[in-house]
Order: sequence, then structure tokens, then C-alpha cells
Amino acid sequence: MFSGMHYVYQVYKEKSFSKAAQKLYISQPSLSASIRKVEEKVGYPLFDRTTKPISLTLCGKKYIQSVEQIQAIEQEFTDYLNDWQEANIGHLTIGGTSLFCSLVFPPLMANFTQKYPNIELTLIEDSTANLEQMILDGTIDIILANDQLDENFFASKLFSREHLLLVVPKDLEINEKLTDYQLVCRKNQALNVEAVLPIDLTLFKDLPFILLKQENDSRKRSIELCHYYGFEPKILFEVDQQLTSYMIVSSGLGIAFIGELLISKLPISDRFVYYRLAPEFSQRKINFYWKKGKYINPVMKKFLEEAQL
Repeated sequence: MFSGMHYVYQVYKEKSFSKAAQKLYISQPSLSASIRKVEEKVGYPLFDRTTKPISLTLCGKKYIQSVEQIQAIEQEFTDYLNDWQEANIGHLTIGGTSLFCSLVFPPLMANFTQKYPNIELTLIEDSTANLEQMILDGTIDIILANDQLDENFFASKLFSREHLLLVVPKDLEINEKLTDYQLVCRKNQALNVEAVLPIDLTLFKDLPFILLKQENDSRKRSIELCHYYGFEPKILFEVDQQLTSYMIVSSGLGIAFIGELLISKLPISDRFVYYRLAPEFSQRKINFYWKKGKYINPVMKKFLEEAQL
């Protein structure tokens, strides 16, 4: 009954016998005959051939559900078999936003590839929302994100922790009376965020803010911080990436909330002053995420073990 399931599934995916035949490298009459054999064994038609494009019958929908369950079981068993190997050969697809793909993944990938040269890595850069969906549909194995994803659907491992900081152009007059609250940035040293007290954000409420767009974790935390101090931020620009915010601040056009991870990866600049923020809103985890319940094959295990700052 399921011996010809790959033929049925290809027609379902292509919604066309001719296109499916091309993908399968067989003739359309041969494909049609194979589908009829499956339908004869099932006892019911699987496709409604009167619609354009062709569609599944009720029985066909159930058949496809069963095929996908079989495929999932086969994939799980294939992954299990990989445990019997040393996993020095394999493939892993990882993903992240532009921040992580440009500043975090390159050294991690270089170290991993040097140690495991026969494991192929694929890197996908996209928004966190799109990356979440790619995990769920199996396109990506692991992503790195500073958003806290739903633990009902995603498993995680801590990569790092960071503080969201207030970044202000150095030339602003307000900085002159706040030197005790300013963080010192030194070459090859992490910011000692705990060394100063959080700044009173109301001191900056009349300045223009550069915020990330609505779907970003940094945006949500920025609004929470402003509301905590009792004001609505005056938003000058809404951008997609922290790096864009950072560069706008460097031009003196406004102030922004930037993660210390980004700051630590960029050259030290005397154009900025950094302030600590209320920890209940500014502290966050940066996690590796993968689909909950997914079999963690040896290649995934090795990457998660090796990946560190």
C-alpha cells in the first residue's frame, strides 16, 4: 500500500502529474500507472483529477499524513544510526540574525571546521521569526537567538548572557554630570557592567530614540524600560538591526539600546558613552535553539559542545 508512496507524495507536492514525472525522471504514463496501483490497493482514489490543479481526496489527505509520519520515522531511524559512527563526516545547518551571522558565527565556524574539516556547515541569515519556522519545518537544525522562544516547541542550551545598554553620543552635554554612571570600555576587556549603578532613564526621556522594529526582543525590552520609568520614548527611527542603531548614534542623531555582545565585537570608539540599565529588563540570555523532541545527532552534539565565546 505504501510501496509507491514516493510517487504519490511527489504528485501531492507538485500538484501536477507532469511536473512530478519530471522531478522523478520517469514518463507521465508510467507515473499515472504507479499511482493507479496504489489507489487500487487502497481501494479509493487519492487525487481529485477534476480540479485544477489536482487536489487530494479525503482519503488522499489521510494517506499523505501517513506518508509524512513514515518519513519522520525513517528520518529518526537514520539519525539514530548516525550514533554508531564517530560523526566526523556530516552536515549541519545553523542560522541567526545578521548580528550573530556576522559577528558570532564566523569564529565559531572557523574553530569547528578546523577541528572537524569533513563536517559541512550551512549558515542561514534571516529574522528570528522566520528562523523559528525553519526549525519547525526542518530546514535548520540549530539557531542562535536572544529572543526567549516558546519552550513548548523549542529546546535550548545557554550560549551567553548579556546586558542591554544605553548608548549615547559622547558630545551630549548631559554626559558631563553623569560620569559616575558611565561604563569604561577597554581593548580586549569585557565591559564591567556590575561596576556602576543603573542610570535613571528619565534623564534621557526628551532625547530622540533609535529603536528596533516591533518583532525584536530589544524593542520589547526598550519599551518596557521606558514604561518602567514612566514615559513614552520619542522615536526618531525604527530599524531592523542593532548595528544600524549603533551607527546612527555614532552620527549624533539620537540614543539607542544596544546589547553588550555587539559592543564587545566592534572596535572601541570614543564617540559613545555607555550606561547600565535596570537589570530586571536589560539582562537576557542568548541561547541555541532546536526543535523540541528532535533527535540530537552526533554532529549537533559536537557543535553545541564546541560552540562558546
